[in-house]
Parts: sequence; C-alpha cells; structure tokens
Amino acid sequence: MADVFNTLNAINVNDRTEKKNGLTYLSWAWAWGEVKKRYPDAFYTIYENENHWNYHTDGHTCWVKTGVTIEGLELIEYLPVMDFKNRSIPLDSVTSFDVNKAIQRSLTKAIARHGLGLYIYAGEDLPEDDPDATDKPTKGKRKITVSDAPLGEEFGMEIAATFMENGIEPKYVCKLYGVKSLADMTEKQMENAMAHLEDIKKKMETEKGNK
Repeated sequence: MADVFNTLNAINVNDRTEKKNGLTYLSWAWAWGEVKKRYPDAFYTIYENENHWNYHTDGHTCWVKTGVTIEGLELIEYLPVMDFKNRSIPLDSVTSFDVNKAIQRSLTKAIARHGLGLYIYAGEDLPEDDPDATDKPTKGKRKITVSDAPLGEEFGMEIAATFMENGIEPKYVCKLYGVKSLADMTEKQMENAMAHLEDIKKKMETEKGNK
C-alpha cells in the first residue's frame, strides 16, 4: 500500500485547486480521474443511514460518510454539510445540493488520505520531491488576498443555487455587481450579496414590476 500512497502523493495538484475562505479545495472530478488512470479497479462508497438517506444527522446538523477503496484498502472520511462560509447548516435548512456538494468534498478528502493532494491539507505548497518545484521571484507582484480573488467556477455554481432557491436570478446579481458570471465575483462581493439577499430580491421584484 506504500506504493499507492507514494505514487499519488508525488502528484502536483496545485494547478487544480481553488481557494475559498482561506481553505484550499481540489477538484473532485480531476482527483478521481487521476486515481482511475493509475488504479482502474478503484471505487468509492457513499454510506447511507438506516433510512437509506445519503447523509446522517443528530437532529440538529448533518454530515456525510464516504469511503474510497484503492488496491483493496478503504479509507473513510466524514464531513459536515456546510454552507459557502464552511459553517454547518442546520438540519431544517439543508438541501439536496448541499448534501451532494458535501459528498464530493468528502470523497476528495478520502482520496487525499490515499496520498493525492494530502499536502494541501497540511498547509504545504508543493508535494515532496516535486521535480518542477523552483523558487520564483515575487518582487513587484501584488499579493492577491482571499477577498480579492474570484470565487471560481465551483463556488459560483454553489452560490447560484443559493440565489435561485431564494427566488433571485443569478444574472441579476451579476448585473448588480458588474461581473460576467458569479464565478468572477470576489469573496468580499459575495459576502455582501449574501448578507443582503432579501434586499436584492425586493429590488429585483420592484424592477420587474416597473417594466
């Protein structure tokens, strides 16, 4: 099993990650694709509860349980169902979209337990013995903070679902903030928009009524 870990842990995943709220996320589809390229017999399991739901709950919040098996070894990950700020969502507010997102992230972390992208959860920048790792000068470049960085496609889709559930058209939010898509919005802009959901909804309805 050491060969599996060493093989996956040596892969540089930096170009396949996105940052959000100070945390780094790896693309689930890409991670699983890299595993299957090297280990075609690998498979994953989404554990259901006694009611055959794909999430588990204590009556207050929810979490998912997933497992990834490579070369006969299964490694399991538990992950809370969270909102875009990485806060646990109360049971009565959880949607199927929230659960599906948690499952994908949980599977990505289960894959990381096998080695792929594990270093990003340890706060490192590059995998061990990366042959492409070089010291690059940063003088003269402005450091992009989390608030300055665009949300990215994955989080743009996540937030779009939240807006639509609240009766707000994503294209209206884009127009309001002067961006082509929600993926182009910065974290600061999105936090502001989420804090004023009802105001945006009322403004959108008013403009529709005036047409």
